[in-house]
Amino acid sequence: MTAARYQFISSASLIALIFLCLGWELWWSPLKPGGSWLVLKAVFLLAPLFGILRGKRYTYKWLSLFVQFYILEGLTRATSDHGLSQQLAIGESILAIILFITVILYVRATRPPPEEKAAAAS
Repeated sequence: MTAARYQFISSASLIALIFLCLGWELWWSPLKPGGSWLVLKAVFLLAPLFGILRGKRYTYKWLSLFVQFYILEGLTRATSDHGLSQQLAIGESILAIILFITVILYVRATRPPPEEKAAAAS
């Protein structure tokens, strides 16, 4: 696959993860009736959105570290919650894992050739 394909999948999974987090904590299964402050976890996903959409390699690098918190939260709530919240947590885990994998693959696909690295180092 090409870097453009990885960028598309990363963008789609990031946007889907944002909407999942918003819907989960505002309407579908919030921790408290009427919504909870956990909706702010979706706000943190807005920070890398434009860098991902534009293909900024640096954004992909730090997002690969950042998205692991969403994997962790999804897996934790998938094993501790029940009902709809558990299903949403599984969805969050799947989207975050897809995002993580495609971000890593994008960084690998866009790395500079070895001869460019050697020239830049000297």
